[in-house]
Amino acid sequence: MPVGTSSSVGLLHAEVQQFYARHMHLLDAGDGEGWARTFTENGSFAPPSLPEPVVGREALAAGVNKAAAALAEAGEVHRHLLSMVAVEERADGTLGVRSYAQIVATPRGGSPRLHLMCVCEDVLERVDGELKVRERRVTRDDLHP
Repeated sequence: MPVGTSSSVGLLHAEVQQFYARHMHLLDAGDGEGWARTFTENGSFAPPSLPEPVVGREALAAGVNKAAAALAEAGEVHRHLLSMVAVEERADGTLGVRSYAQIVATPRGGSPRLHLMCVCEDVLERVDGELKVRERRVTRDDLHP
């Protein structure tokens, strides 16, 4: 089937959704190494909480492991929910993906609350047939750019 048909677009969108499901499950489980492997070797993550992007799998894993330990110490669970996922196929073979990210925080014995609402802009590329994040930029709705 030719690229760009509704069937191929649907399959691509489903593949991207599956990728993000696995990707966020690893993050929420505190599996820093597993989550970092969903990035390219020199993938970058620019969160609004840091002055510079985090680059490379080792640094990405360390950041997740540190955050997971802090959440465990605080007795709180975070769940990252992506919605409104828009996928754009680019001429260079990468995918531009823009989504809304909600982070729901649940304290031990407490009620869930919306912790943050963000926009996530990714560049995904295929490495050995698998989607990987080449770069991610996250902006928070409550902060001015």
